[in-house]
Amino acid sequence: MTVTTVHRPAEPPQSAAEVRDYAGQYSNTRFWTKVSRVAKRAGYELLEKALWLHYAAQRPETPRWARVTAYGALGYFILPMDAIPDWLFGFGLTDDLSALALAVAALSQYINDDVRRRTAQKLDQWFDRPEHRRPLRRVE
Repeated sequence: MTVTTVHRPAEPPQSAAEVRDYAGQYSNTRFWTKVSRVAKRAGYELLEKALWLHYAAQRPETPRWARVTAYGALGYFILPMDAIPDWLFGFGLTDDLSALALAVAALSQYINDDVRRRTAQKLDQWFDRPEHRRPLRRVE
């Protein structure tokens, strides 16, 4: 059994090395577990960004640097201890949202219509919003 020690950082990852460290913490199982646990509290915007990154990183056309960036932000999101503990009501996910938003900005050209469609379908299921009532948004 391997035990991984995760330190509690003072802020979201800033360097490429820190992003790679967080990317090593990512797994599909941990991602979906975290999403199901915080979905209502996290809200639509945070989950939208997380799913954009998740689906964009799975595309074969997405280059390695972009996958590492996406998985780094998602790894930061799924870790229980980060700059602002997730359990702090109203504030706990703000650092996660910042990390996800920065990664979305970096990967915007890889967040295509298919990624947006898959994300919208998943969010419509979770938030009980019919897809035909909600237009897809473009990432610029």
